[in-house]
Amino acid sequence: MAKIAVYDMDKNQVGEREIADAVFDADVRGYLIHDMVRYQLAARRQGTSASKTRSEVAGGGKKPYKQKGTGNARQGCVRAPHFVGGGAAFGPNPRNYSFKLNRKVKKAALCSALSARYKGEQLTVLNTIELEKISTKGFAEVLNRFEAANALVVIDAANPAVELSARNLPFVKVLRADGVNVYDVMKYRKLIVTESALAQLEGALA
Repeated sequence: MAKIAVYDMDKNQVGEREIADAVFDADVRGYLIHDMVRYQLAARRQGTSASKTRSEVAGGGKKPYKQKGTGNARQGCVRAPHFVGGGAAFGPNPRNYSFKLNRKVKKAALCSALSARYKGEQLTVLNTIELEKISTKGFAEVLNRFEAANALVVIDAANPAVELSARNLPFVKVLRADGVNVYDVMKYRKLIVTESALAQLEGALA
């Protein structure tokens, strides 16, 4: 099994631990990561854009003028698409953009993303993250020690002090272990994980 150093919040190495090869040292398959990111972004799309057809726009209950004798082309209704104010032809309709992705593909994609961070030396493990009070400045100082101004921080359980301290940092996001996803892992340059959160990820994915 691969090994990784464990640090405290002052960037002092306090130990070393083994990590599951199947989760953090697997083959990085870019096509799976791509599919999973597409899946997540597609599911986020609202799909509420819509336009009215000729049967939905207001007005036009009768012929605009008589059939013959005017010199104009015959018209039956001013709600037709070629009239100003008429209905749209082939316009957008509410739709669902999401698509199906197999559970094994989702799991393999997340393992690939985590492995990409480990192999790129962008994964840092902390023994714990604890703040005495909510402090954006204090949390930013911890991240600066690890040169992680752009980072995804993964914790094991609810921690209001950490979660609220990170809220105003523009390029930092705090997630609990059960919410880790491919899109966020790849979006942020650094991945910082607490030791207990790391164990949760291994338990769920190994």
